[in-house]
Amino acid sequence: MTPSRLYLYFLRRFSTAVTESTTTASPAAITVSKAKSKLRKVHDPDKALAIYNSVSSNASSPLSSRYAMELTVRRLARSHRFSDVEALIESRKKDPQIKTESFLSTLIRSYGRASMFDHAMRTFEEMEQLGTPRSVVSFNALLAACLHSDLFERVPQLFDEMPQRYRNITPDKVSYGMLIKSYCDAGSVDKAMETMRVMEEKGVEVNIISFTTILGSLYKNGQTDVAESLWSEMVSKGCELDNTVYNVRLMNAAKESPERVKELMDEMCSVGLKPDTISYNYLMTAYCVKGMMGEAKKVYEGLDEKEGCCANAATFRTLIFHLCINGLYDQGLVVFKKSALVHKIPDFKTCKHLTEGLVRNNRMEDARGVARIVKKKYPPRLVTEWKKLEESLGLYTKANAAGSSRTRQVSDQESDADA
Repeated sequence: MTPSRLYLYFLRRFSTAVTESTTTASPAAITVSKAKSKLRKVHDPDKALAIYNSVSSNASSPLSSRYAMELTVRRLARSHRFSDVEALIESRKKDPQIKTESFLSTLIRSYGRASMFDHAMRTFEEMEQLGTPRSVVSFNALLAACLHSDLFERVPQLFDEMPQRYRNITPDKVSYGMLIKSYCDAGSVDKAMETMRVMEEKGVEVNIISFTTILGSLYKNGQTDVAESLWSEMVSKGCELDNTVYNVRLMNAAKESPERVKELMDEMCSVGLKPDTISYNYLMTAYCVKGMMGEAKKVYEGLDEKEGCCANAATFRTLIFHLCINGLYDQGLVVFKKSALVHKIPDFKTCKHLTEGLVRNNRMEDARGVARIVKKKYPPRLVTEWKKLEESLGLYTKANAAGSSRTRQVSDQESDADA
């Protein structure tokens, strides 16, 4: 379906939203939870749209609905289907729920997920026209859209201007948290620290999220002493420490040694926290950095035995990359196959490392096997880049392309049957 036809399809599909919401969902309708599960595994934008459109009109929580829309928008944006993103989001403005601020805020955030901040801003400014009340809720959605669009220097400007333009907007701890994040992402951690002090003066709670954001930036900037001082301040103020803030400390400790990581993990346990997958990823990384690949693999293989833990995309990416760096392509291939099995294949760079290593070791069929999986899982834009890599490595021929196409068609049919 071409983008123009898809646009018309959306207009027709959602122009009848009022009528459809009063009727019983069709047998093909699925829950938001089911849609989210499917969307996480699908990268093809048209399939993502089909899944989103099949969601029952009797959606569950607004948060779940928002997550499903944002996942769909991200799939479209990764394929540079921005006109389709606009068609989808604009069509939702015809929904009766548009007069609800939380619903409209989802549209603003979704535009941010596609890095279409001008559209997010326009939607925010249309609120009177749409009959939607405006408060700090939609203001925070606008700041989030700005951050997702990587317009970090624009956030402080909006933070100053919008409360003056709209008197009913008073920044809260979430607003300040995003201001702090914008400064940190822009490399201005000193301004983030100043903002934290302003919050304290105004009696606005500095929550654990803001503390964690600043702490992470300080570690990344090599300001370890300042970071440790901030940590001591957090502890003395009785901040409720969580896994996220400890994982930031583990991130820094992974640069030092596996022993330091294990010390902090023991500390986590002593305060009643259980190390999670991210925690173990940093322990694995610490071993990888030291070239201790045997120990790194033990951490990876033991993840499933840890309560609430399982390998995620970062686990596979880190381990495969370092296995390749150490010339262990056979082991890297085994881990890659596991990542494909659980729909968590690594990024382009990591798969490129693995494929190039297999080719150098005359493992052409294995390299083609990796390529087949990658082309099925990656979005169209990256598939194009991957085909260029195949050509440069001598993997791509017309015969192979035809065989790959047939394999992909069969696999897609099997996936559709499973769904």
